Amino acid sequence: MLFCSCNTAPMPAQYRKQKVKPRGVSNRNRALQWIRANATEGTLYFADDDNTYNLKLFEQLRHVRKVAMFPVGLISKYQVSSPVVKNGTITGFYDGWLGGRKYPLDMAGFAVSVKFLHKRPKAQMPFKPGYEEDGFLRSLEPLELKEVELLASNCTEILTWHTQARKNPPAPALDRKKYGGTNLVQLTSWLV
Repeated sequence: MLFCSCNTAPMPAQYRKQKVKPRGVSNRNRALQWIRANATEGTLYFADDDNTYNLKLFEQLRHVRKVAMFPVGLISKYQVSSPVVKNGTITGFYDGWLGGRKYPLDMAGFAVSVKFLHKRPKAQMPFKPGYEEDGFLRSLEPLELKEVELLASNCTEILTWHTQARKNPPAPALDRKKYGGTNLVQLTSWLV
């Protein structure tokens, strides 16, 4: 498993002038460069300093063959960002902000095999605030959802938490007509 913490990649000047800045993109793209030059196997995971991790996640990340996805507990309106899984298949995504994204996930909700990354030499994170995860995952295409590995017991466990220090309103009740029979029923049943 590879962990990269790069503070040697300053944000390009044109993005520093924007009101909403694409934070962490330069560092992540620098990490991708380093991995391409120095690693042939392992798993790429964008861990962050404001997340909390269950060690079970890292054991599961060791075995990623292409792209893996899993829920992230959030201290936010929806309390969780996750693929919606029904009968072992991704049928959509559940996130507080979909924003027209193909892959509306938290940065901590996916991992990529280094071998698979090498097969996608143009993959990188875009300098587009709010679309960093989506843009990166799109840059890995062709990628079909049926190829995505579902970690955290078929996306029914939360093994990583995005722990921001802010007050949020209570989460809305899960729409059981829409999400009945999916992993979200189990995930949200024990969230406060």
